[in-house]
Amino acid sequence: MEIIKELVRSSEQTSTALGYFDGVHIGHRAVIKEAVKYAENNGLVPAVFTLQQSPRLVLLGEAPKNIMPLENKLAEFEALGVERVYLIDFREIRHMDAETFVRDILIGCFNARHAGCGFNYHFGSGALGNGVILGTLCRKYGITETTQPQLCYGDKPVSSTRIRKSIAQGDISSANAMLGRKYGFSLPVIHGRRLGHELGFPTLNQEFPEGLVMPPFGVYSAEVEVDGKIYKGVSNIGIKPTVGSDKVLIETWMPDYSGRELYGEILKISFDSFVRPERKFNSLDELKKAINQDRETVINNKE
Repeated sequence: MEIIKELVRSSEQTSTALGYFDGVHIGHRAVIKEAVKYAENNGLVPAVFTLQQSPRLVLLGEAPKNIMPLENKLAEFEALGVERVYLIDFREIRHMDAETFVRDILIGCFNARHAGCGFNYHFGSGALGNGVILGTLCRKYGITETTQPQLCYGDKPVSSTRIRKSIAQGDISSANAMLGRKYGFSLPVIHGRRLGHELGFPTLNQEFPEGLVMPPFGVYSAEVEVDGKIYKGVSNIGIKPTVGSDKVLIETWMPDYSGRELYGEILKISFDSFVRPERKFNSLDELKKAINQDRETVINNKE
């Protein structure tokens, strides 16, 4: 997949999905899939236009925590069939009005013959452009446009804001339903203190990414993908209060894994459900007993 960070003219015509796409949830996926399908049916390059940073960060100096790292978001785009991503600094386009953006960027740079967006997409200076205006401008300049309708979960609209709230509350099953996949990340495995090995529960450690919405500290039912195989995992997200940690870690025990050590490898970890809050134990024996109890809970988890 080609990633372009400059506003340069494309020699190839594109079908371009527009959005920030934090989390790449089911609404975002519908927008991207439609643009990809249109590209396939019309001999165009399937593309995504997105931003290097949240507009709120540039305009207000603050922004909501992201749901996933940028690298993982780009991987989701590629898995959906996107061949080109325009990853643009918002500051380069923030002062453009809606028509200038469509004429000079969407058509002038991306060479779009088709554009797609979600029902609540806004663009142009002051965020005054929306799906209706985009459709009107696309027709004016001779290209097609599709605005995807609102999708709901539990009778309420699916949104990145709702997903962030669900994650922050430990409601992983709702987050997963709105994401259309399991919440998680692909992260490098780092060295730990090997205490898990000493206790009989060898674990892999991954540092929780900075800048993301934080789920409650505690134990989660998880899955880890190793060499294409999925292993059930007992994961603790937090600072390990019994033994101490100076950073937030995802520490995962895979009871059924007995392969090579995985240090330095990038592994995908996904979460099914919240099991219990993180707490400090009076002894390592108490900790060991709790881990065994967590294992039984995770094994019996049917999500």
